[in-house]
Amino acid sequence: MSDSQLKPLTVKFQFTKDDKTLDKLPDLILGAGIFNYQYHKNPQGLPAATILSRAFDLGIRALDTSAYYGPSEEIVGAALASIRDAYPRDSYYICTKAGRVAENVFDYSPASIRRSVLRSLERLHTDYLDVIYLHDVEFVETQLALEAIAELFKLKAEGHVKHVGLSGFPVDYIYKLAVKVLETLGQPLDIVLSYSNFCMQNTLLQSYTPKFFADAKLQVLVNASPLSMGLLRKQGPHAFHPASPELKKAVADAAAYTESQGVDISTLAIRFSLSRWSGPTVIGLSSVEEVENAISGYWEAHQAKEKDQPLVDEVIKILGDQFNETWPSGIPHDL
Repeated sequence: MSDSQLKPLTVKFQFTKDDKTLDKLPDLILGAGIFNYQYHKNPQGLPAATILSRAFDLGIRALDTSAYYGPSEEIVGAALASIRDAYPRDSYYICTKAGRVAENVFDYSPASIRRSVLRSLERLHTDYLDVIYLHDVEFVETQLALEAIAELFKLKAEGHVKHVGLSGFPVDYIYKLAVKVLETLGQPLDIVLSYSNFCMQNTLLQSYTPKFFADAKLQVLVNASPLSMGLLRKQGPHAFHPASPELKKAVADAAAYTESQGVDISTLAIRFSLSRWSGPTVIGLSSVEEVENAISGYWEAHQAKEKDQPLVDEVIKILGDQFNETWPSGIPHDL
């Protein structure tokens, strides 16, 4: 597909480091966690440089990864280095994460957080990160999270990172922790990433959005995973998905219904999120075709919002009690 057939996202910043404020993040962020064994048998075989170059061509000038995502940082770093003549470092945003080491292993000690950030800089072939998130904060005690964020603030003061944030699933806890950071550490987080909480199956994040800005003094709230980690697919979720059997069954019924109406549930779900969320959205993209589909879907979403509403209403009706259902994630907290 040529650029004449696609309308790129607006590139909202100049190619200067100091001009890359968070308000200029693009509406679509490329989720590079897809460059991982969890999603692909051979992620190193994906044409990462071609994918990133096409994404940047079309205005997706930001990517999201993590030290936890297997080889993702190394793959992304090599790809970015290979296209640096066309896309200098200051023409895009790098967002990555620290603190999660393995599936059930977390190390939020300040020394480990610092090592992780410095290692990410090496892997990504850069001397600064635009955004660093503390990864999946609900899995550790609140005090450990606060100590880790304090270390990230030090790394920000030293110039290694430009903006500090956190990521997690339970929206009430990540909101309360963001407020606690402001109260305890005396400065606000810049950004928070919430996943699977603003999608066609779960819109809980919507009611928290004004509170994040008013109470935690955030600059940006990012919505990730409009397909809810692959839950909203006609082929069903991946085996690792933590949704309940009842929720998976309800989504399967909804997918069968949308298919009977000539609409793939994934397409409808992406249009739902993109047409209703005000702010950046992270979407995993692992091919040029997926990049182009994301761009065309972005524009189609806004045009199709009114037309899609009856179908969305029926999906929500089919979901029934499973609409806004979540799943256990992390440990109990007393905030």
